Amino acid sequence: MVFKRRDRRPIWKVAADFFWPKGGWGRAAQYVKHRVQRLPDKPERIARGIAAGVFTVFTPFYGFHFLTAALCAKLIRGNIIAALLATFVGNPLTYVPIAAISLETGHFLLGDRRKMTPDMHESIGGRFADAYDALHHNFIAIFTDDTMNWTWLATFYHEVFFPYMIGGIIPGILGGAVGFYLSLPVIRAYQQRRKGALQERLKGIKAAKATKAESK
Repeated sequence: MVFKRRDRRPIWKVAADFFWPKGGWGRAAQYVKHRVQRLPDKPERIARGIAAGVFTVFTPFYGFHFLTAALCAKLIRGNIIAALLATFVGNPLTYVPIAAISLETGHFLLGDRRKMTPDMHESIGGRFADAYDALHHNFIAIFTDDTMNWTWLATFYHEVFFPYMIGGIIPGILGGAVGFYLSLPVIRAYQQRRKGALQERLKGIKAAKATKAESK
């Protein structure tokens, strides 16, 4: 296999790289920034794509953030690749505070007086993992003699997923707006500098050709 890793990593190494990539999150952020700036598109479309990606990380569609970001970017005519790259904002270091903000906002908007406790903060990932396990069980039950059970999923939907989805709209829009207005001037400046550098290089090539032609 051409693309198969030669150094097979143990499970603990895969998990460690997920939570702390090689070179650290700072280096990973610089890589994403570099890739976004070099996208061949208008600054406005790239910035709208970034807004779509940032908005997406405030949604509870874990496992489908790429698809959600692409759909949001298409809806607002943003750059889809920029949207996918911007989902980097949601990572193991930020998902817990993002989920807490979304859930708190959702419970407030829905008139639920429940508050996020430290135990709930720690169990956010576990609750989503349990939901996927329950979905997997019900899917397998279609083809086996097992009995489907929707009780836990219904509880998860009403207590976690729906408040998360509703509560993520406002902070998602605010985060997307911040991402748009911060990235737009940076991308414009980068593209202008790059355009100027290319023009200077082209002038140098033309001047070299002219000098060579005169010397013949």
